[in-house]
Amino acid sequence: MMRGRSDGAQKKRLLTSVAVVAIFVFVLYFYFGSKSNGESALEYGSRSLRKLGSSYLGGDDDSDLSSKQDEKFGLEDGEDGIVSKSFPVCDDRHSELIPCLDRHLIYQMRLKLDLTLMEHYERHCPLPERRFNCLIPPPAGYKVPIKWPRSRDEVWKANIPHTHLAHEKSDQNWMVVKGEKIIFPGGGTHFHYGADKYIALIANMLKFPNNNLNNGGRIRTVFDVGCGVASFGGYLLSSDIIAMSLAPNDVHQNQIQFALERGIPAYLGVLGTKRLPYPSRSFEFAHCSRCRIDWLQRDGILLLELDRVLRPGGYFAYSSPEAYAQDEEDLRIWKQMSTLVERMCWKIAEKKNQTVIWVKPLNNDCYMERPAGTQPPLCRSNDDPDAVWGVNMEACITPYSDHDHKVGGSGLAPWPARLSTPPPRLADFGYSSEMFEKDVELWQRRVEHYWNILSSKISSDTLRNIMDMKANLGSFAAALKDKDVWVMNVVSKDGPNTLKIVYDRGLIGTTHDWCEAFSTYPRTYDLLHAWNVFSDIEKKGCSGEDLLLEIDRIVRPSGFVIFRDKQHVIDFVKKYLSPLHWEAVADPTPDQDQEGDEIVFIIQKKLWLTIESIRDTE
Repeated sequence: MMRGRSDGAQKKRLLTSVAVVAIFVFVLYFYFGSKSNGESALEYGSRSLRKLGSSYLGGDDDSDLSSKQDEKFGLEDGEDGIVSKSFPVCDDRHSELIPCLDRHLIYQMRLKLDLTLMEHYERHCPLPERRFNCLIPPPAGYKVPIKWPRSRDEVWKANIPHTHLAHEKSDQNWMVVKGEKIIFPGGGTHFHYGADKYIALIANMLKFPNNNLNNGGRIRTVFDVGCGVASFGGYLLSSDIIAMSLAPNDVHQNQIQFALERGIPAYLGVLGTKRLPYPSRSFEFAHCSRCRIDWLQRDGILLLELDRVLRPGGYFAYSSPEAYAQDEEDLRIWKQMSTLVERMCWKIAEKKNQTVIWVKPLNNDCYMERPAGTQPPLCRSNDDPDAVWGVNMEACITPYSDHDHKVGGSGLAPWPARLSTPPPRLADFGYSSEMFEKDVELWQRRVEHYWNILSSKISSDTLRNIMDMKANLGSFAAALKDKDVWVMNVVSKDGPNTLKIVYDRGLIGTTHDWCEAFSTYPRTYDLLHAWNVFSDIEKKGCSGEDLLLEIDRIVRPSGFVIFRDKQHVIDFVKKYLSPLHWEAVADPTPDQDQEGDEIVFIIQKKLWLTIESIRDTE
């Protein structure tokens, strides 16, 4: 009897084991089969393979997340030295994950942040063992974005399935839902009838020729703080003005996502406790239209941070009830703000209707003439105004350099000559004009080589949002001047702080550490250029696999990545092509300039969808 029961139990266990194995083999066949058929632009993922879940959200299974931290840039043993890897697909609720701006992470880590200082909108990155190791899925019904310039005025609703701003701002013409699209009429909180008319009004107030805000090319870089969906910056582009549109991931949490989907330069950030990731004297013009910022807090520290990034003679246009309302509270704020900017040596350039425009001094004379003890004080002489990554703001005035003081301004050529003219701050790095010109010529040749490789894959309107992950002097972006694109130039926090040269050339960008996630939404750039970025993080002991996943998060489906790096880095990237759903555009090619051992390798990210997202659209 006992023996008979044992045989029956064994048979049941055997049948169960066979069934489990069969299911496992089916799943493997489904997953890897779909990848092997991946020559097409469309692929499918399966939620059954997702592993993110509990580990990222504070569960117990951390082994899969932490193991990749030991990943080296060398190749493991296998066929041709390349071993197949695999990544799960993240859960759909992470389709808009921004790892260093993730509110869930803040709650889980129990960070004690001062909400009044906006610390919860600043960067707080997960520790290595808490980072995701999965592919961010596109939302249900995702489509290749509408091309520029049409995208300025309309995007696919499915790509950013959030319509709350359309309802909340319905009386201000921010955006309107119309069928499968979201339409942007060009309005804003202060300019309901269109950003174009508002911009012309500002230019008229400053008496600029033809009501053109670029003032003959003298105004090129603009900082729009609290930008909404960036219509102000979007309408500046036709005047050869490029704006860095900044807003936090706040209650209007998708505003920057909309801006980038529209093809308008934008960045997630906040005026909180840390310096903005831009060097001193970066912008000719700053703008705040009902941006809901308390400029008087902490001895005016936020206004002083704005002062730091404005150039000599720079303008600040402020459209807000404090500038025109007559109730007691608004009058109090206006009086205190006027007193503060007067002590900062700002003067009113013009005040009309609901807008006031202040202008900064051209040199240090006013600062030197202030009575002793005047607040805010000048910053310490040993303070580096260009040190920004993780540096706390200070309530002090940043005086001009000796050069700027003597010439009474920044000494920059008007746009577009500014792009190719060696800027005065080159001397800060010991660079000569000849070195600058050689760099310009070198990157013109390299970009031409890139576009020759890409020629079979792209047309004139394929690319819009481009990121140079290691911009140096900005010559990669400068070589694209005749194309209808814009470039986010990224300069490492560890290398020479050349971002001020980038801005002095009339370009825009930010400081960053590529050992961490970038402050942007998933699927926001059409092309990333990674020049020796992997070699740089390898020296710091950071994970190359993490960076590949971050690049995949940032680049749009059907977008491209240009790797320019050492051979072993290219080999490292190649073994991840299949698990990342990438395909090579062409075989790796040696550096055409024969100036080193760099290899050029360009990939395209395929458009893939999860089974669940396909069901949702059926």
